[in-house]
Amino acid sequence: MPYALFCNDAQISKAYPSESDVWKVAQRSGLVVDVSADDDRPGPRRVLDNDYEIKPCRAAQGEDPAKNKAEAERQSRVELQLNS
Repeated sequence: MPYALFCNDAQISKAYPSESDVWKVAQRSGLVVDVSADDDRPGPRRVLDNDYEIKPCRAAQGEDPAKNKAEAERQSRVELQLNS
């Protein structure tokens, strides 16, 4: 089952093969923040900013979640090279 990033129940990202793939995209987009520890967990934990959430979704017709993942990884590598 593919996953995507949502805001107020509206899908705002492409579909990706796994939840962890969407976390990576959200991190690169600046949507992940660290919050302080609570009683249940020691140390900071990652959460999505504002009303963003990651949920299972259906890929749009003709959309390939694996291709979306490969494209996002390729773009990330290009950005790293440009920033070095």
